[in-house]
Amino acid sequence: MTRGFQSRSLHGGHEPAAEGGSYAPPIHQTTSYRLGSADRAADLYALEADGDVYSRISNPTVRTLERRLASLSGGVGAVATNAGMAAIDALTTVLASAGDNVVTAGDLYGGTTTYFAHTATRRGVEIRTVDTLDYEAYADASDSDTAFVHVETMANPSLVTPEFERLAEIAHERATPLIVDNTFASPALCRPLEHGADAVWESTTKWIHGSGTTVGGVVVDGGTFPWDHPDADYPELSGENPAFGVDFSERFGEEALAHALRHRGLRPLGAQQTPFDAWATLQGLETLDLRMDRHCENARIVAEHLDDHPEVAWVTYPGLADHPTHDNAARYLDGFGGMIAFGLEDGFSAGKQFCEAVDLAGFVANVGDARTLVIHPASTTHAQLSEDEQRAAGVSPDLLRLSVGLEEPGDVVDDIDAAIERVTT
Repeated sequence: MTRGFQSRSLHGGHEPAAEGGSYAPPIHQTTSYRLGSADRAADLYALEADGDVYSRISNPTVRTLERRLASLSGGVGAVATNAGMAAIDALTTVLASAGDNVVTAGDLYGGTTTYFAHTATRRGVEIRTVDTLDYEAYADASDSDTAFVHVETMANPSLVTPEFERLAEIAHERATPLIVDNTFASPALCRPLEHGADAVWESTTKWIHGSGTTVGGVVVDGGTFPWDHPDADYPELSGENPAFGVDFSERFGEEALAHALRHRGLRPLGAQQTPFDAWATLQGLETLDLRMDRHCENARIVAEHLDDHPEVAWVTYPGLADHPTHDNAARYLDGFGGMIAFGLEDGFSAGKQFCEAVDLAGFVANVGDARTLVIHPASTTHAQLSEDEQRAAGVSPDLLRLSVGLEEPGDVVDDIDAAIERVTT
């Protein structure tokens, strides 16, 4: 029986009888596990048996979160990391070698752009950035050395949504997977694996947890990409693995990517999610579907108000009919999300001052919190980029990024109006 999304948010991945009878998922706060016989220990280390060895590799509490997120995202397996950035790093580590390239949309979270530009490149991976909605550019930039194509469901902070099936077709023609950052949508609003993506990654810090207390990330394996395709070149997944001497695509089948990420992306570097953080994230996940409904409704009310405000120069929200990818968002999303981008008529200076002038909203470097948050990316999250790089990422000097929370929408509107009045009079 396939249960609904909200039911799986509450029950997925946990069998009470298998966990000592605890009805709620317990915290397995341990570093290590009894190995039993010497032969079983050898099998575990050789990946010939399933089981827990050390919590840097796997842990029962973390596994509950992984199974639940895999179910909600429509994947075959998942690997939880200690942050969203560790998730994209694990993917890049496993899929890309020196001399390979990654073709990525230009509209990206500033941290991802910086990671690609200043970390991945130091490992010899070339980053080819294209206009997010220019599909011919993805095709032109891809070649036999392309490790993966990368986009965001709703780009941070431009909020554009690409056509996933079209991108998947372009990637797959070159035996390359499509990787999607689904953070701004969460599996409650979008499941890119249903639209041709091969893996998704998310910062669970954001809407999945929802309370701004716990940092984490996840990669969900779609289980559909043919890693052993004759035109594909993924030595970590097909052929004799350089570390374990086994063929992951043969040993683990459709879950090959999840196992490779665990043993070759997280295990050597210690980027796993902790048992307590996984447990805390499970608490938030239980109400994800309910919270996203309120985030979407509140954001719609605020966006429509900003759109009519005389001191607001422009508003970007996927739910507004004039958004450049409104039709894509309506097609792919079960709601238009809780994020809004806007700019004040007085530009860069007013944007910075607005962040200091709000009272109810928090001026913090996060999104997806139960509370409304705001930041001025050009002077903060994207400040490591040049102005040209910022604009290429969808960040104009005046842009304000607003993550609308769960407060009474009238209170959020009043706070915004008061802050605008303070910085424009």
